[in-house]
Amino acid sequence: MTDLSLVIRPERPEDAPAIERLHARAFGPGRFARTAYRLREGAAERIDLGITASVGSFLVGSVRMGPVRTGATPFVMLGPLAVDPSFEGRGIGGTLTRAAIEGARRAGEGLVILVGDAPYYARFGFTPVPPGRLTMPGPVDPARLLWLELAEEFRAGVSGPIEAVRT
Repeated sequence: MTDLSLVIRPERPEDAPAIERLHARAFGPGRFARTAYRLREGAAERIDLGITASVGSFLVGSVRMGPVRTGATPFVMLGPLAVDPSFEGRGIGGTLTRAAIEGARRAGEGLVILVGDAPYYARFGFTPVPPGRLTMPGPVDPARLLWLELAEEFRAGVSGPIEAVRT
């Protein structure tokens, strides 16, 4: 039997159908009701910051980033991060997250936000957004709204409602 290795690479436009199938497997139909999903719906996507993970021809993981802003201040939102349930616990999510953060840094982004589990994302440097500093356009547990500053002092001027940059 051939031992297939994990391949991490930038997302390509033709990956979209496989990524949608991955999201269905990883998150189920409940994903459509989440505030983060609703924020991203109809919004632009930074395909240049998307990363995929494959084993052979099977896409097993993906992370995307999309442009958001508060007022006139643009930054990016990480998510969704998805790993096929049969491949969980193998470090794929962490590998994708590190690659996405590094890509955002290289692209000159100043800040990355996400909605997620603070204990999981703390290892990448994410911290909770101070209460009331940023607001999402729907219900979000404030302890799950996290940020990572990529450019020194960038978050000093970031506050207010978060809105997606629409296509």
